[in-house]
Amino acid sequence: MTTPRFDIIGQALSDASRTRMLCELMEGRSFTNKELASAAGITAQTATAHLRMLQNAGLVLAEKRGRCVFHRLANAEVAGVLEQLAAIAPSSHLHLAQRRKAGDIAQLRSCYDHLAGPVAVALTGKFLDRDMLIEENGGFRACGHEIWQKLGVCLPQRPSAAEARQPFARPCMDWTERRLHVSGPLGKQILAHFFDQGWVTRNSHKRGLQITGLGSRALQEILDLRCEELINA
Repeated sequence: MTTPRFDIIGQALSDASRTRMLCELMEGRSFTNKELASAAGITAQTATAHLRMLQNAGLVLAEKRGRCVFHRLANAEVAGVLEQLAAIAPSSHLHLAQRRKAGDIAQLRSCYDHLAGPVAVALTGKFLDRDMLIEENGGFRACGHEIWQKLGVCLPQRPSAAEARQPFARPCMDWTERRLHVSGPLGKQILAHFFDQGWVTRNSHKRGLQITGLGSRALQEILDLRCEELINA
C-alpha cells in the first residue's frame, strides 16, 4: 500500500515566504523568480531555493520561455487545496480578519482559474436555487439549462473518462466566506466568459477583480443577482 507523503507537502507549506509566493501564483498566471521574490519580500537567490522545494513537492511547475523561467501552480487541484487551506488557516476573529487580510480582493477575486469571494458564492447559490447545479455525493452536477449558454458555458454531452477523474463542476470552499463556490471546468468557463464579455476586469491587486456596470446589469438580468448589494455589504 502506498502511503501519501503529507510530510513533504507540510514542509513545503511551513515557510511564510513560500506561502506568500503560492498565494501570488493563485492568480493563475506565471511569474518569474524575481517577481515572486519581490512579492515575498526576499532575495532572488532565496526565492530560487524556495521554488525548488515547492517544485519537489509537486505544487509548482517551472517553464523556460526564451531567456526567462516562469513559475506557475502545478494545476487547478493545487489551487483548490490552497484555497481550502486558507479557509481553515488560524486567525483571531476569523471571518473579519480574513476579509481584512484579503483587502480589496475579498469581494471578487480569481482563485486560479475560477471566481471566488461573495459574488462567486452568491452565483453558486443562484445555480443551486435554479437547479442548474445539483448537490450530490459531496459534489456538484451541472444540469442542462438554457441559462448556461448565456453565461458562456458548454456542458459536456456525456460523462467521459476524463470527467470521472476531474468532475466538470466541483465545490470549492471560499477562503473569506466559509461557503462553497463552483470550480472545475465549469468555473473556468464562467470566468473566461466574464472576461471576454467585459463583465469583470482586474483591479490593482493581481487576484482582485472588479465587476463592471455591464457585468452587473447582465447578472441581474440573467440570474436576478444584485452585485452592488454584495460588493457594498
